[in-house]
Amino acid sequence: MHRFGLIYGKPVKDGRYKRMDYVGIDIGSTASKVVARGKNELHFTLPTGWNSKETAMVIEDRLREAGVDVRSDATKTIATGYGRVAVDFADYVVTEITCHARGGIEFAGKDCAIIDVGGQDTKVILVRQGMVQDFLMNDKCSAGTGKFLEIMANRLGITLQELFDIASQGDVLPISSLCTVFAESEIISYIGEGRKREDIAAGVVDSVAAKVAQMSLRRELPEKIMLTGGLSESTYFAKILSDKIGRKVENTSHGRYAGALGAAILAEEKSKRRAKKNEH
Repeated sequence: MHRFGLIYGKPVKDGRYKRMDYVGIDIGSTASKVVARGKNELHFTLPTGWNSKETAMVIEDRLREAGVDVRSDATKTIATGYGRVAVDFADYVVTEITCHARGGIEFAGKDCAIIDVGGQDTKVILVRQGMVQDFLMNDKCSAGTGKFLEIMANRLGITLQELFDIASQGDVLPISSLCTVFAESEIISYIGEGRKREDIAAGVVDSVAAKVAQMSLRRELPEKIMLTGGLSESTYFAKILSDKIGRKVENTSHGRYAGALGAAILAEEKSKRRAKKNEH
């Protein structure tokens, strides 16, 4: 199975485990992603909303409708992400770094850097020979995250996708502030001056890419760099980030599922290890 085709990773081959369902649930601050593999293969995303516990209940219902019973002994579930502790039916709770690294390996191989730009934070994970070697995380300020882009898109009266679309047609206006509040004030000033919306949009995207690149370049990056998270669907953002880093950053339309995919694969691996241990 091609890594950039379906998002389920390498297929479950052992007949004993094909009867099982392995579920990964990534409760992010903005969106929740779900991947199931094994007997049933499916994936979906939904807004997290204000209550992660309610979101987990909706996920359970949707999985049940698709034939996956998370309360069954034939299903193993790992929860990760911002709201992972709210998934009370999960068999295991695993950190975002571990799950995003495992999912990123499926997309980029065992030696890579994974740059995950999420709604609440940005993560840079360095993987060597399939193991996490190092990581950096920005979770103190939203200026280099997807939330910043959403706030600025709302200020411009457009969607996030429209922000990228018009930014690609504009000339960058500098946004110098490192703080979201002050950056928004700069944008309001540009609007008041009658500057072109596409130029403001280009400045917004350039500002986020610059902050993510600055963080990424604090470590020596390997040849393979993969963009994950919601912004991984934007080829334009990947290109701007590549220019800032000075090396190609690959993206995939399924990159937002990296954490959930990694969690599902880890659920399978943990289940197999436990089963083999019980056999001896």
